[in-house]
Parts: sequence; C-alpha cells; structure tokens
Amino acid sequence: MSDVITIKPLTDPSEAAMLNQEFTRYGWYRQGDYFERCLQENREGKRVTLMAFCGEELAGCCHLIYQSKYPYFQERRIPEINDLNVFPEFRRKGIASRMFDEFERIAAREHSRIGLGVGLYEDYGNAQRMYTKRGYALDGQGLTYKNVKVKPGESVMVDDDLVLYLIKELDGAP
Repeated sequence: MSDVITIKPLTDPSEAAMLNQEFTRYGWYRQGDYFERCLQENREGKRVTLMAFCGEELAGCCHLIYQSKYPYFQERRIPEINDLNVFPEFRRKGIASRMFDEFERIAAREHSRIGLGVGLYEDYGNAQRMYTKRGYALDGQGLTYKNVKVKPGESVMVDDDLVLYLIKELDGAP
C-alpha cells in the first residue's frame, strides 16, 4: 500500500457511489442517498466534501458545511467542518490534518473563523486531541444535544449527538 496521500473534492456520481459503498462496508452508514445529497450540495455551493486517498485506496472523507445546523454558528456565519472519518487502517498518517489544512484554506477566503463539533465519549479522544493541537478552542456555549443547548440539571443521552463546539480564528481571513 502506497503512503502517498491525495485529497480531492467530491465531483462525480461515481465517487458518491464509491463513498456509499465503502462507508457501508465499514458499518458507519446504512446504504442510502447521503453521499448523493452531499454531491448535490457540493454542486450548489452549500458544502465542500473532500475525499482522502492513500495511494489508490479511499482512506476517508470530511465535509465543510457553509450553513451549519448549530444555531451559534448559523447566526455568526461560521462554516463547520463536519463528519470527519478516516478508515482505521489509514489513521495516524496525517490524513485528517491534510483535509483540515484544505478546509481552513478554503474557509479563510471568505470567513475569519471556522468551527466544528466533537463528541464527548472516549471514541472521540483522538479527535479531541487533534482539534486542540490545531488551535480549536471551545466556543463558550456549553454542551449541546442535537444542536440544542443542554440546560443545567437536564438529562441527556451520551451518544454521538452530545457535542461541544469549537472555533478557530483563521489567518489571512478577510
């Protein structure tokens, strides 16, 4: 397996089909039209989906969403890096960092900040460490569950929808 990393945007229905097939194989998604919808949103300028390849093999993908579903980001026009996934056998090769470099470069053309959400249980530990090393800081809004602020004393499920959001100031932004 070649360790040459290539990052490219999602542009073609065959690529959406490949993403669907690979993510289904890993059990991370159910077969469906998610990546076809992502392709359409890429074409409409609502998101940028980057695919990562290690040699010729798909290694993962991630999205930059211009209109976040998180109200704090929506109100401030902060684009959101979303749904970072690198397949297990390709981790620790700098793939996620390469995608983030590209998203930060893209966002800096029109935005002074970029944001992301991160889950809170152990499976997100590597992501939590990476984000803080890259200069992402808590947005100060507290916990959210399904993009709604968690109120003191409220019970919520600890799952993928329990999130803290982080922001990074971008160099060279307008």
